[in-house]
Amino acid sequence: MYTRRSPHRSRTGVTLASLALLLAAVPACSSGSGASYPGTAAVRAELAALPKATPSALTPYYTQKLHWRSCGVPGFECGTLRAPLDYARPDAGDLRLAVSRRKATGPGKRLGSLLVNPGGPGGSAVGYVQAFAGIGYPAEVRARYDMVAVDPRGVARSEPVECLDGRRMDAYTQTDSTPDDRRETDELVDGYKQFAESCGAHSARLLRHVSTVEAARDMDIVRAVLGDARLTYVGASYGTFLGATYAGLFPDRVGRLVLDGALDPSLPARRLNLEQTAGFETAFKSFAKDCARRPDCPLGRKEAEVGTRLKAFFTRLDAHPVPTGDAAGRRLGEALATTGVIAAMYDESMWEQLREALTSAMKEKDGAGLLALSDSYYERDGDGDYSNLMSANAAVNCLDLPAAFATPDEVEKALPSFEKASPVFGEGLAWASLNCTYWPVRPTGEPHRIEAKGAAPIVVVGTTRDPATPYRWAQSLARQLTSARLLTYVGDGHTAYGRGSACIDSTINAYLLRGTPPAPKKRCS
Repeated sequence: MYTRRSPHRSRTGVTLASLALLLAAVPACSSGSGASYPGTAAVRAELAALPKATPSALTPYYTQKLHWRSCGVPGFECGTLRAPLDYARPDAGDLRLAVSRRKATGPGKRLGSLLVNPGGPGGSAVGYVQAFAGIGYPAEVRARYDMVAVDPRGVARSEPVECLDGRRMDAYTQTDSTPDDRRETDELVDGYKQFAESCGAHSARLLRHVSTVEAARDMDIVRAVLGDARLTYVGASYGTFLGATYAGLFPDRVGRLVLDGALDPSLPARRLNLEQTAGFETAFKSFAKDCARRPDCPLGRKEAEVGTRLKAFFTRLDAHPVPTGDAAGRRLGEALATTGVIAAMYDESMWEQLREALTSAMKEKDGAGLLALSDSYYERDGDGDYSNLMSANAAVNCLDLPAAFATPDEVEKALPSFEKASPVFGEGLAWASLNCTYWPVRPTGEPHRIEAKGAAPIVVVGTTRDPATPYRWAQSLARQLTSARLLTYVGDGHTAYGRGSACIDSTINAYLLRGTPPAPKKRCS
């Protein structure tokens, strides 16, 4: 599933990296099926029981000293924390987690540490705090809080999950995700199998221990080592699931939590993927309405024809990819073009760039613009190397939920519902939901409600035309969390805080600085 992970421009022009990767997308990741697996309930029960107290075996982790050092980024310090690989067996070895902070700038009384996570799963929180949150969050917040981030286990600097190398990732991202016959279906399935097998071969030690539950437990160690009695946290996109999971495990340790662009933990993967598909369609309709009014729109002058023409363009690319000028010889086919368009749905400030890229590809047979959007989404650099975003995304998603589909035949039966949800993206997102089916490690999680009874007030933020985390998910999470207040942004784009709405920012700032939650049913535009 996509939950956002492409760097983008905010309304204020700041480069961001808050994310929410496709729960179901080639080659992002899907959480998956419906059936539970032997041991799932037992594992969850064992993990959930641990937070009631700190077992003596975990005391060395909670009492460790964090030694800060310069990390080459002006104003920031870095450190490394130890966490148990397996919380059920703390003596089974350690993981090392990368942490970074920027101290409160003052003036005013320091309020503690503010942890941030940009989502993914698989997005680097350390990269996010250094590139944006630690310098771009409102000055009054940075003045009172140490801005802190920890890369979750298996992500970026925290013992990253490794799968395919750059050359094989190039091939994987170009796999035809809308198969027309059995041969193409088999090729797609083979691509998923090869990706999964590679992850299993390169990261066997980690794959069973990168769940969101374990990452949330790691955050509690971070909280304790930082010296905070309660966790103050801003999580975007998938980061809302991480934050909500923390609240469910440690309700008495919840301080001020902002969950922006919320996921709904109660939904099985197939439902999540279907609703996210509808979310991308909602965002695309907003783009289509805007595009049709523009003289440079390459998709027509009528809103209704924009989607039809884009889908027809994808179909042409499926048969006849266009050149891109790429040094590795990649051409723009349907898969990469679709990802490029989806990347631009995350922020309306990217719509102009998307129109230009589509114009070049459709009229000039130059796919470089759409390829650049796709590469930014996948975090591929100019040398052909990928970050571990996609690998970590798969590893977390496939562990957190059973696979959406068990066989390609099940996908084919579900195609009508996905295509109804989105005539433009539905077919590809349905097939993308198959990827966790072949994962080498059985899931330990399952859909569940999170209530966090006894927690301090939690702010859940939803955007009405959010592509990756549909607004209804924020509504649902706010109903589940017993102390939640729902804050609504009426607008486009993925997530709301720090993206240009004075109403949203002032409301969240008041909560972070003074503990004042939003008024019930507060809406901003």
